Amino acid sequence: MYRHFILFIFFMPVLAGAQQTGHTMQQQIDSLFNSYFKAGEPGGAMLLVKDGRVIYQNAAGVADLKTGELISTKTLFNIGSISKTFVAYGILKLASEGKLSLEDPLLKYFPDFRDKDIAQKVKLFNLLTHTSGIPDSRKVEEEHVFYLTAKDAENFEPLKATTKLEFETGTDYKYSNPAFNGLALIIEKVSGQKWQDYISNLIFRSAGMEHSTITDGPHPETAVSHAYVKNKQHGFDELDYGEEPTFAAAGNGGVWSSVEELWKYEQAIQQHLFLDSNWIKRSRTVFPFPTWKGLMPSRLGLSWFLTHEAGVDIQGHTGSQGGFISDYCWLPQHKVFYVLLCNTPIPIKDLRTKLFGILNAAQWLDK
Repeated sequence: MYRHFILFIFFMPVLAGAQQTGHTMQQQIDSLFNSYFKAGEPGGAMLLVKDGRVIYQNAAGVADLKTGELISTKTLFNIGSISKTFVAYGILKLASEGKLSLEDPLLKYFPDFRDKDIAQKVKLFNLLTHTSGIPDSRKVEEEHVFYLTAKDAENFEPLKATTKLEFETGTDYKYSNPAFNGLALIIEKVSGQKWQDYISNLIFRSAGMEHSTITDGPHPETAVSHAYVKNKQHGFDELDYGEEPTFAAAGNGGVWSSVEELWKYEQAIQQHLFLDSNWIKRSRTVFPFPTWKGLMPSRLGLSWFLTHEAGVDIQGHTGSQGGFISDYCWLPQHKVFYVLLCNTPIPIKDLRTKLFGILNAAQWLDK
């Protein structure tokens, strides 16, 4: 059986003049959410907010197939690349205090780069926006066993041997996981403490995220979900720490949180609890690149993806690591927040599109 956690309130004021009732909308979202998960299998949790109020939350499936523990909206999932926004805010906090500059060259923090010219050319903002041009030179497949336990330093180390860029720095975009392993190491160099502790003190405490945690070597042994992928025998194989290479590298995807606590994170961002309003705004504004040559225009703030989909502006990030997959969206024009965390891969963008279709029909996303 599924375990459901549903909170659905205040729909009539929100939907005044809409063609649907709140009850009908609840049924539609329930039906959509449950169509992606089956009883007794890995699942996920969803939370939806409108105008600062939690309107809908739901959870389904199993957090740990060995114990049979059910998923709730409090269940901790690895949030994958959404973690990069936490690392980015750590860098921005240090910049706001004058302890580093986004214009600092990589060479300042890693003087052992083989090509000093490249390390001088690449700035911290290039790492934050995936525009460095430094190739991901990790040999993950060939060194599978090594990368099962390799942490941030080991994952960033191969990049120091770079002698040729994939493109001229700041002119194009290519997503880079090890760039954020490097940024995490920079937080440690500047703050003088483990970056996990720095982020926990800066963000988790400010936001009241009492149960969220960050990978620091081994997979957290308790109080978190495990991730799974289907196998050819129609069962599930566990795919997280110990099975998925680079999983122990935390700067690119080491945060563990719940849908409830990620809403606390979003509130802390909007209320400027750990960083002032100017820097928060800067983090969610498209970063300017005067020499841009990419086929597609830049859509990155300082780690956030700033997209326009189906007539809606979205500030968000997705995450995928091992069997975990996640979706985090803030719609500033409509005051809608949506987060989905899963411990088995599902087509998250397909679910999001269908959900936004329901919200649009309810006049939540009117222009």
